[in-house]
Amino acid sequence: MNAALAATDGAPADALRVALAGLLDGLPPRQAAQAVDRLIASYRGRTPTGAPVLRDRADVAAYAAYRMPATFEAVRSALAALAAVAPEWRPASHTDLGGGTGAATWAVNATWEGRRPVTVLDWAEPALALGRELAGHFAPLAETAWRRARIGTGLEVPPAELVTLSYVLGELTDADRESAVRAAAGAGQAVVVVEPGTPEGYARILQAREQLIGAGFHLAAPCPHAADCPIVPGTDWCHFSVRLSRTSLHRQVKGGTLAYEDEKFSYVAATRFPVDPVGARVVRKPQIRKGQVLLDLCEREPGLRRRTVTKRQGPLYRAARDIDWGDGWPPGEQPGEE
Repeated sequence: MNAALAATDGAPADALRVALAGLLDGLPPRQAAQAVDRLIASYRGRTPTGAPVLRDRADVAAYAAYRMPATFEAVRSALAALAAVAPEWRPASHTDLGGGTGAATWAVNATWEGRRPVTVLDWAEPALALGRELAGHFAPLAETAWRRARIGTGLEVPPAELVTLSYVLGELTDADRESAVRAAAGAGQAVVVVEPGTPEGYARILQAREQLIGAGFHLAAPCPHAADCPIVPGTDWCHFSVRLSRTSLHRQVKGGTLAYEDEKFSYVAATRFPVDPVGARVVRKPQIRKGQVLLDLCEREPGLRRRTVTKRQGPLYRAARDIDWGDGWPPGEQPGEE
């Protein structure tokens, strides 16, 4: 890391890119590649580790270069969905459980600008140390509190208006996972949980969703309703995608040649206060065909439905051509062919 880099108040995405730029200086490429390979296996695996995935500086540097940009974008997408249905709400404080190097803290600032008390809790001291180092280059996060804590049973979470858990539940045992979500629900006015967009990640999101509803929370996103998910487990899973540009560092640690990548993620956002969720959510990439757009929607009247929007529908058709996977869809799109 370039110690001469000054703290900045610029856009979080740009500041994060700059902060990460010199991260692997001095780390042998082979060691970085081995750490990345092990991290990939850990994050895609189905068995909880029962211990921190990030063990040392090499792991943490590889993680930050390999995962932080994608995690940042996935969490930012989930937070944007929350902000869209609660436009008057801004979190005055934020606690990030299992936050590692702090990608979610950057994403929160990208969604709601300004300074707020922030606490990151994680069980891996090397991750906290690097998170603190990176945040030191972005003025709004410079005073973030980085605290070591075991994420799971017995966890005490300081009250905050927003609590996030991103890409951490898969590391936990069943008991610790339940305890972490319960602790988040007990501490926050809003809770956002993000997991990899895999069948296993989606299953963990469903469990967190059920817990949050049971704790009296209102579902804000992505679900337009609080009924059982209409997706049948084992046949499909609810997930979304965000595209991000790869920097030269990103390509170096991933060994990729494309200038971009698509991060698949599943999430749930819930609040203590009432919100008005979207009328429907686009749950698959829209299919644009000649003169029509096919939208797969999860609707407020619980169920999945494919809607066809044709060119004859004018403004609605133009809106459908611009809609993205994961966006809300207006509930008044009644005219037209199905």
